[in-house]
Amino acid sequence: METVEKSKAFNVSGIIEYASGSIVSKVIAKQKGGNITLFAFDKGQELSEHTAPYDALVQVLEGEAEILINRQSHRLRQGEGIIMPANDPHAVKATGKFKMQLTMIKD
Repeated sequence: METVEKSKAFNVSGIIEYASGSIVSKVIAKQKGGNITLFAFDKGQELSEHTAPYDALVQVLEGEAEILINRQSHRLRQGEGIIMPANDPHAVKATGKFKMQLTMIKD
């Protein structure tokens, strides 16, 4: 279920758009060993606290966000990233409009 053409350059931030009052997600690569998903958050939107069985890398493409890991707050801006460890509770809050890339490696 890949949504970008292999071996062809693309603007990562440009293939997902904001939607008023919501979170938009788009899977750009999905394989047995992991997946890459883009997200566009409108200001004030959030993914509530949850856990995942795999490490996940968040990379901020535009704007900034608050990433909570084990209830510890991390402010990330464009160009910054953080690894959310497997099985640790985490949440994502949009302090303004922002876009992120989430890379989850399962194997």
